[in-house]
Amino acid sequence: MRTAQQLLADSAVIAVVGASRDPGKAAHRVPAQMQRYGWRIIPVNPTVDELFGERAYASLADIPHPVDLVDVFRPARDAVEVVRQAAAIGAPAVWLQLGIVSAEARRIAGDAGMEYVEDRCLIVERAAAGLTRLG
Repeated sequence: MRTAQQLLADSAVIAVVGASRDPGKAAHRVPAQMQRYGWRIIPVNPTVDELFGERAYASLADIPHPVDLVDVFRPARDAVEVVRQAAAIGAPAVWLQLGIVSAEARRIAGDAGMEYVEDRCLIVERAAAGLTRLG
């Protein structure tokens, strides 16, 4: 099992479930910053057509290409279904953002053979490791 920082270093395409168009929310700031450092961010939000210059998708199942990591900005009660959907599309890893913890989601990820991180922030881990995907 890779550490959170190794997982980030090895991931190029991140699907962000619950990505927000509101720049005041972490669900907008975090993916926007990851994109600035070179990660491809695929927003998953059924209420918008585009975010971060990328087409937004209503669900993980609608994304027409593989993703390396599914990042979750949804309440813990919703994370269970998101992890099920991530398993269904064959995502290799799931990351629940800071403050999101779910024993059931953790179990589902483990049963599906997915790597799992919870209660951690992408940008904090990126900064701590000095990671970038820029040339």
